[in-house]
Amino acid sequence: MPNEFIHDSKQDVRRAGQEVLLDVYKQLSLTVTRADNCELLTNDNRKILDLYGGHAVMPLGYGDTDFLSSVQEQMTNLLFQSNLLPLDIRVQAAENLLKIAPSSLSKVFFVNSGSEANENALKIACMYTKRKKILAVTGAFHGRSAAASAVTWNAKKSWYGFPRLPFDVDFIPRDDLNAARDMINDEVAAVIVEPIQGVAGAYDLSHEFVMALRKGCDKVSAILIVDEVQTGMGRSGNYFAIQNYNIEPDILTMAKSLGGGVPCAALMINQKYSSNLKMGDLGSTFGGGPIACAAINAVIKSIKKNNLLLNVKELEIKIRETCQVGPIQRIQGKGFLLGLICDRPAHEIQSKLLKKDILTGTSAEKNILRLLPPLVLQTNHVNRLSEALASIK
Repeated sequence: MPNEFIHDSKQDVRRAGQEVLLDVYKQLSLTVTRADNCELLTNDNRKILDLYGGHAVMPLGYGDTDFLSSVQEQMTNLLFQSNLLPLDIRVQAAENLLKIAPSSLSKVFFVNSGSEANENALKIACMYTKRKKILAVTGAFHGRSAAASAVTWNAKKSWYGFPRLPFDVDFIPRDDLNAARDMINDEVAAVIVEPIQGVAGAYDLSHEFVMALRKGCDKVSAILIVDEVQTGMGRSGNYFAIQNYNIEPDILTMAKSLGGGVPCAALMINQKYSSNLKMGDLGSTFGGGPIACAAINAVIKSIKKNNLLLNVKELEIKIRETCQVGPIQRIQGKGFLLGLICDRPAHEIQSKLLKKDILTGTSAEKNILRLLPPLVLQTNHVNRLSEALASIK
């Protein structure tokens, strides 16, 4: 007989989920039913200030009418077609991305997730250079697929799961200039780096270190892959965090905020390396679908229309000025990817803030609380966080 499940909407959703979903996520005791702007509305009528943004996925917050209208119109006109057919909206999305990208990048390839974007970037590097080694940076997180997790710090020691790595991997100690110079040699296909390491607690790498990676890659003709899955689309106060460093990448990957809540991802690549690719080298069924492309266009349009890059820069200053209070000892990161360094385990502060109806994130560093709010955050939201932190004993 088939399994029968009857889910009472009033019961504990986490408990119900354990009956039908793989129990692999640590979840908070919070059931969200709706959302508006920067607030989550729960089934028990609480209004939670969302400073986690769906893990950096919601740049426009919830309910942006222009965004929703654009996506809904595209759903009505054409729900889906694959890359077998050329689509005007796909070309528009690529053009709009290249307009805001570092000038070294000239081609776009659409995929579905950050892991997939990084997977393809690493594949391109290995195909082009014919080399077998990738360098990443200690503390890095690049995804959970085979190649992406191979260059994720400590994945092999804990959750990697595959019997072997797809290539040789080594990790450059972050901000170690001498190590960067020594380790980038002619055996290296690529160096992959997050300018601001999100999972590691919003650790922003030094300009000198990132420049050393660029120079090292240039010296041995290795490819510099910049992972902007978490930092891209305005989160740093520029469209892409690498633009704060004035450094040109060879490949740039992005996801999360790219689609404003619609799952999508992309990589942008220098013409030098894209010209080496031939028909069939890369592929994706859903990548570059019309709904995703409409969402990308709407996100870029809203960031420009509402001057959200300036909002990020101004409110970052206010957060730094007012939120280093109570248990917060120091603040690192950039823009709206900030790590609040606590005087105790971050999960304790997260729990206390949630009781005050404020949702934040933790990180791989046990004492670092992460902020990844929507780019539409307002001054009163920052005041609310500051007052809540100051009240924590």
